[in-house]
Amino acid sequence: MTTLQPDFKFLLAHPAHLIAFGFGSGLAPKAPGTVGTVLGWPLLWLIVAITPDLPTQLVLLLASFLLGVWACGKSGRALGVADHGGMVWDEVVAFALVLLFTPPGWLWAGLAFLLFRFFDIIKPWPIRLADRRLKNGFGVMFDDLLAAGYALAVIKGLQWLV
Repeated sequence: MTTLQPDFKFLLAHPAHLIAFGFGSGLAPKAPGTVGTVLGWPLLWLIVAITPDLPTQLVLLLASFLLGVWACGKSGRALGVADHGGMVWDEVVAFALVLLFTPPGWLWAGLAFLLFRFFDIIKPWPIRLADRRLKNGFGVMFDDLLAAGYALAVIKGLQWLV
């Protein structure tokens, strides 16, 4: 299977590609994961606008995760690479989860962003293990959930100290 280079035409070829590539943010020439992570804010804002109920918000994030499993799996197969760097829906959903449990305020949100990107890039154990072993759409999405867990653990630890 040959590896395709995604472009705007690729995004419009199937809804899965548009989702997996974060509605085009994954086509950013530099740091597409960081650009895609920014979309976690509007995703969370949309979910909170739909419902103030935490359990329902979590269900909507789970639905977004499952949508990503499908979209990233389909896009990865179309591209010939399981986890293309431009597929950023994993960052979008995982960061929205981090924001959901981050204390209010721009300082906390900025710290959440930096911590999530740090753990997503550095990939400490078991993130790196999951990234290497889990393939397809689930693998693409799951390792970012682990990075979200690390970011939230640090935030909650800092919150406890402050």
